[in-house]
Amino acid sequence: MEFYTISLLNGISYGLLLFMLSSGLTLIFSMMGVLNFAHASFYMLGAYFAYTVTEIVGFWPALLVAPVLVGVLGAAFERYFLRRVHKFGHVPELLITFGLSYVILEVVQLVWGRSSVDYRIPEALDGPLFTIFGTQFPTYRAFMMGVALLMLVAIWLLLTRTRIGLVIQGALAHPEMVEALGHNVPRVFMLVFGGGCALAGLAGVIGGNAFVTEPSMAFSVGGVIFVVVVVGGMGSLAGAFLASLLIGILQTFAVAIDASLLSALKTLGLVLTPETFGYPLLKLKLSQVAPILPYLFLVLILIFRPKGLLGTREG
Repeated sequence: MEFYTISLLNGISYGLLLFMLSSGLTLIFSMMGVLNFAHASFYMLGAYFAYTVTEIVGFWPALLVAPVLVGVLGAAFERYFLRRVHKFGHVPELLITFGLSYVILEVVQLVWGRSSVDYRIPEALDGPLFTIFGTQFPTYRAFMMGVALLMLVAIWLLLTRTRIGLVIQGALAHPEMVEALGHNVPRVFMLVFGGGCALAGLAGVIGGNAFVTEPSMAFSVGGVIFVVVVVGGMGSLAGAFLASLLIGILQTFAVAIDASLLSALKTLGLVLTPETFGYPLLKLKLSQVAPILPYLFLVLILIFRPKGLLGTREG
């Protein structure tokens, strides 16, 4: 019972961090139809900006300042670069954001170096929050979960209960009509792109000290967040939330369970011999195959439900 409870809580906290990352990408795609390949790089920038600001004035100001800085950079990129290639279609958009990810990587290595930085959890949030069956649950993981849930509620309220949200949704469906009513549609798209990048930066502030802040951190999560977006349904915020939790819990339990598939089959009463096809692969532990589980999940979703869990369109 202790194992399953703690693993479930850890899986939910990791899943909510994935949602913080994927929500910005989902918003950008749903509003603009742009798949931002540099999204994970903005996550990395959020972590490094937070590290620098924390060194100067502390973690709590960094929690606000770093996402704003990342959002401003994202909005500037959309205004002066991405907007110029938007009219040429999706391939140029993918290529320019792909190139941006490498530019950000090189800049990060030039400014902060190639090794990890000492970005730590603040003392106020360090230590256990509570103990279950003798196992402690960290305060900071609970903080991560709380920030992610607050962000989800804030996004939902913004899009459904405010004038800004109505303008954003109107600009997506009927841009000419919205422009005729006096709204600057390109500016709306710029703010949406900057806001999506700011959400990635916020995830970097929260996740950078919970894990490791290093130049390879964008690469390590880049593939997973695209899996979340596709599995949840392209452009579906609710789908991204559901997919994030599923993938977070799946990977956490796979890492925590120190057993092979072969032993699991033996538990079910199925005894296999070394002559069985695929026997060496069955001897691998679940923790060893955990990194590829999200991609296997992606393949299954694309085969049996191409539009995703809660998506309304395919591809």
